[in-house]
Amino acid sequence: MASLASDDRFAAKNALTPGALLDAGLPLALFTAVYTIGGRDLTLSLWAALGTGALLAVIRLVRREPMQSVIAGFLGVGVAVFWASRTGRAEDVFLPGLLINVGYGLAFLVSIVVRWPLVGILVGLATGMGTSWRRDPVLMKALMKASALWVGMFAFRLAVQAPLYFAGEEQLGWLASARLAMGAPLFLLVAYVSWLIIRPAFRAHQQRASVAGQQEEIPTGQRQPGGHEAASPDHDPSAGTSGSDPHR
Repeated sequence: MASLASDDRFAAKNALTPGALLDAGLPLALFTAVYTIGGRDLTLSLWAALGTGALLAVIRLVRREPMQSVIAGFLGVGVAVFWASRTGRAEDVFLPGLLINVGYGLAFLVSIVVRWPLVGILVGLATGMGTSWRRDPVLMKALMKASALWVGMFAFRLAVQAPLYFAGEEQLGWLASARLAMGAPLFLLVAYVSWLIIRPAFRAHQQRASVAGQQEEIPTGQRQPGGHEAASPDHDPSAGTSGSDPHR
């Protein structure tokens, strides 16, 4: 089973890296720059964003990153470009991203309400522990807190970006900047803080599972209430270590 308890799996120095900036926010930031400098030419700006998204996809392929990351990154840019080209409104290039935040935020919120936190489901899939975390109150509480943190992240994005979107293309530069700053860097930061919340409870859960597994290996008849192996029936606790009576 993959262990999430390893300290080397996610170090603080790896939370924010230059690669974190190469998300869907970069093509849209370039879109905004070309749109502003190029005399509000929507077609040219959309092609610039699409070309940047394709370039990032190629870079991910060269670096042999997972295909789902390559496809998801380029698909996100493609949908945004297509939507803005249909409406003819420059700010609509950011609308799919806002709707995605609404969807994810609601999904995490509902999962907390029904006590099936999405972070717990993801941890269960990643570690192979299934849904056993639901039987551990301490781990369950930590996973609920981590899921609430993700709800807060999506809500924070919407609180900042939605007013800029509804303000129209006059706030396009600020919207692009917010999208870039609150994209992958914020995502990785929240993921790291979530791990800090989960780690102590997860370690304790693993330790309890390990102790329970060791006890199951001891025959039932040889167990004592304290979890220790019972003394052998052939062993006389009153016998001396030398095996002889010193007063005989």
